[in-house]
Amino acid sequence: MPAMPLNQQTKYPSRRAYVLKVRSDAKPDALVGRLENIVTGRQREFASSQELLDSIANDLEAAANEPSGPEERSP
Repeated sequence: MPAMPLNQQTKYPSRRAYVLKVRSDAKPDALVGRLENIVTGRQREFASSQELLDSIANDLEAAANEPSGPEERSP
C-alpha cells in the first residue's frame, strides 16, 4: 500500500478561531456583543448580525494581507 501524503494545511487554522461574547440584553432580532480573534487578540464590537458578519469578513481580509511566516517577510 503506498504511503499517503500528510496534509500540513488544517481546515480550521487557529488564526480563524474566535470568541463570541453576546451581551445579556441581546435578542434574536437585536444581536449585540463582541468578537475576539484568539490568536491576534483583536476585538470588534458589533450591534447587529450584519456587523458581526462584516467583522469576521474584515478580519479574514486583514489576515490575507499579512505575511504568514518569517520566510515570507522581506528583509
